[in-house]
Amino acid sequence: MGRPFGVPVYVTPAWFVIAALITWTFGGQIDRLLPGLGRARYLVALFFAIAFYGSVLIHELAHTVVALRLRLPVRRIQLQFFGGVSEIEKDADTPGREFWLAFAGPLLSLVLGGVFLAALRLVQPATVPGVLLAALMLSNFVVAVFNLLPGMPLDGGRMLRALVWKATGRPMAGTLAAAWAGRLLALLVLVGMPTWAAYQGVNQSTGTVLIDAALGAMLAAIIWNGAGSSLRVARLRERLPQLTARGLARPAVEVTADTPLAEALRQLEQAGARALVVVDGAGRPAALVREHAVRTVPDHRRPWTATGAVSRALEPGLRISAELTGEELLDALRAGRAAEFLVQEADGTVLGVIAAVDVEQAFALAMAGRPPLPAPDVSASAV
Repeated sequence: MGRPFGVPVYVTPAWFVIAALITWTFGGQIDRLLPGLGRARYLVALFFAIAFYGSVLIHELAHTVVALRLRLPVRRIQLQFFGGVSEIEKDADTPGREFWLAFAGPLLSLVLGGVFLAALRLVQPATVPGVLLAALMLSNFVVAVFNLLPGMPLDGGRMLRALVWKATGRPMAGTLAAAWAGRLLALLVLVGMPTWAAYQGVNQSTGTVLIDAALGAMLAAIIWNGAGSSLRVARLRERLPQLTARGLARPAVEVTADTPLAEALRQLEQAGARALVVVDGAGRPAALVREHAVRTVPDHRRPWTATGAVSRALEPGLRISAELTGEELLDALRAGRAAEFLVQEADGTVLGVIAAVDVEQAFALAMAGRPPLPAPDVSASAV
């Protein structure tokens, strides 16, 4: 839908479902408030649905602007079935910044609600502008209050995380408290919305009661899953320091580009190494042997295939420092978009080769709380 502040905004297909539902439901309410509109009430209701999600977009832009001011990368903004989400790729580094990053959205929703309340005083209530302004005022206040509820993945949950983090000095303690609060909130929504719908059922149709109950169940599922996801991501980030370029680097053997592949693999096995680096005439690293390409060469062709033919030239993004750990290491690997990377010491000495498949495996083991396994031998995996 555009790139405000350089961040792409997307609308998921589910948005059209909720927009249609809002149009149908609000259209029925408008018929009771302004009976003279006829079918035009659905056009007014559709305008409200669009304006409401415009308010949600402004809410998410508040998070985005604060994140960018804190130098936190924002991947995208998505308008979804139940509102929107700003995909901020990194956590704030202090509880204070985390608090204000979370509070920015509800704060702006409260401001928008106040703006619509002020505008409402300038029009007649029993008119189309009056009904629209009243609905936008109420919806923004509801969005603000709902997002301030203290449970992940809501903004209030992140604020609770920041407060517990500040009190204990441990980010993970804050995440645990906010995630479990989010799960408790999901159960309250699951039970509370159908109960409220049934209590109000005397003044509503059976269809409306069922819709309220179904929406409550979906909203509870979203909150529960969001809380669980927040907990998993926090555990992952807590264990990210276990991922180090130095620890994941495969020992490498250096060969020239014209070395027969069979001979290069023999040297690899003899040295007990796990990767091949192609060097130029001066002994400088020039290319990395691609494990996948080695597998495609049959045994009988390896004595006649040059190692350079199954290598990829070393571009700047394929060289990484041995000192990289955690998120910095993952950022470097994502930027390179390759299967193998050369790992070098600060003085340029080759430490080895890190393979994306090893990082994925180490990722899974770190999540399971287990130490990483040794990297496989290229020569063995190529046979």
